[in-house]
Amino acid sequence: MGTEPVLQRGETTTSIGRIKPELYKQKSVDSEGNRKEDVKTCGKLNFTLQYDYENELLVVKIIKALDLPAKDFTGTSDPYVKMYLLPDRKKKFQTRVHRKTLNPLFDETFQFPVAYDQLSNRKLHFSVYDFDRFSRHDMIGEVILDNLFEVSDLSREATVWKDIHCATTESIDLGEIMFSLCYLPTAGRMTLTVIKCRNLKAMDITGSSDPYVKVSLMCEGRRLKKRKTTTKKNTLNPVYNEAIIFDIPPENVDQVSLSIAVMDYD
Repeated sequence: MGTEPVLQRGETTTSIGRIKPELYKQKSVDSEGNRKEDVKTCGKLNFTLQYDYENELLVVKIIKALDLPAKDFTGTSDPYVKMYLLPDRKKKFQTRVHRKTLNPLFDETFQFPVAYDQLSNRKLHFSVYDFDRFSRHDMIGEVILDNLFEVSDLSREATVWKDIHCATTESIDLGEIMFSLCYLPTAGRMTLTVIKCRNLKAMDITGSSDPYVKVSLMCEGRRLKKRKTTTKKNTLNPVYNEAIIFDIPPENVDQVSLSIAVMDYD
């Protein structure tokens, strides 16, 4: 019950000892359930799509949003829209913020450089946010257009209306993490190397974060061991290159899992 040590670069963790999976209740596949609740909607987003063949650009015009939920105590919101052409996250666009309205008229045009034959492999991801000057911006909801040719061949401007799906914990764009995983059966050693993260969500009032990564060794929902990386100060793109090692006997590998959480130190 002592203070948990912070894993420094080059250090390894201690052995967790022999796991006894019989102590834990085996999960039934049926218990997972395949039913999904109907996705709640929170307004509509209106935009147009057109492909510029000469310049190889996907032209997206965000026109307006209707019936957004009130996020402020005044009964309104300060909405703006952020968009990616997935899977590329390096290039993103963002509309202006519209103050105190639930029916913002954006009327802004954006251009994504992309070859026409690549459009079938791309998705448009719109995230609708409520701007807050003094804290984190609240995500209102999202629209994902899986098929860009859903309405036309894009040779001329096509108008699209889509329901905005209310934000859930899973849907909020929190960034990405890169790691590697290696298991040596002869040594019974699992090595997870946390390489880096990018585009993390800002958690501080300064618009940045102090991120670290927590890795937990799990067996049927129970945490057996946990380890942490060092904390990187004031960044949304931390680089770690730190190895976290768990000793796991080969006969127990299929009984365990790893939970990886990115945390903001405060």
